[in-house]
Amino acid sequence: MFLMVKPNSTQNKSKHRGRKNYTLNNKRHWNLTTNKATNLLYGKHAVLSALANPRRKIGCLLLTPDTQKSLLGEVEEALCIGGHDNIKILTIDRRKLDKNLPTGTVHQGIALETQTLNFNLEEILVQTSGNDEATIVILDQATDTNNIGSIVRSAAAFNVDAIIIQDRKSPIAHGTIAKAASGALEHVAIVRTTNLVRTMDKLKAANYWCVGLDGNADKTLVEAKLTGRIVMVLGSEGVGLRRLIRENCDLLVRVPINWKIDSLNLSNAAAIALYERTRN
Repeated sequence: MFLMVKPNSTQNKSKHRGRKNYTLNNKRHWNLTTNKATNLLYGKHAVLSALANPRRKIGCLLLTPDTQKSLLGEVEEALCIGGHDNIKILTIDRRKLDKNLPTGTVHQGIALETQTLNFNLEEILVQTSGNDEATIVILDQATDTNNIGSIVRSAAAFNVDAIIIQDRKSPIAHGTIAKAASGALEHVAIVRTTNLVRTMDKLKAANYWCVGLDGNADKTLVEAKLTGRIVMVLGSEGVGLRRLIRENCDLLVRVPINWKIDSLNLSNAAAIALYERTRN
């Protein structure tokens, strides 16, 4: 797992004890910052985890009146852990918050303006250079945000060091992805790249073994007995692995399932593959 560098939470609590690290504003009018790099996270777990992450560039925190009463203590603690100061907290009407989020969003009365976390491949290679059992996931044109968020959550649970996605056709890691990941977005590095094949070649040069998940593969996950430095390569929800990606894999494996079912949901297949990886 890619570990976010966090300051000592006890030291931070002592540092902030007796003074507020935020400014509370009860005005009900608010507009999203007009900055392409700024996005909204929403939901209790996603937002509190982001506040506790020192790598995050924090903007305005939005709370409905009820949520302010129930969560302000947890917000203060998360800000201390993350080492954030002078954060603006705005009390906002729930209907106003609803209008600024996708229809039907379950935001739990809390949202946060923040910039997307940025990581690059070189950073990950340095971070994992001494790890003989490092695991990286590549998503080949996965677009469903709920699936991606669930994969991020599984990746955090099974100690994945990074998830690599293609820059051009993949959604930004915020909003629905962060909500589905339930805080795990702060614990797994997301790397965006322009060319997955070239990225796979760089990973191979760093002694990674690229293993593609393919329903038509001869070997099952169990038979493959995956050990060493592994890149799990997963295709899109409908098409699966593209030809060049499949051909560039060192090995293709499948999840053995009942013949009555054609395939598994992408996030379910990822969770099974990552669990099996940890057993070897």
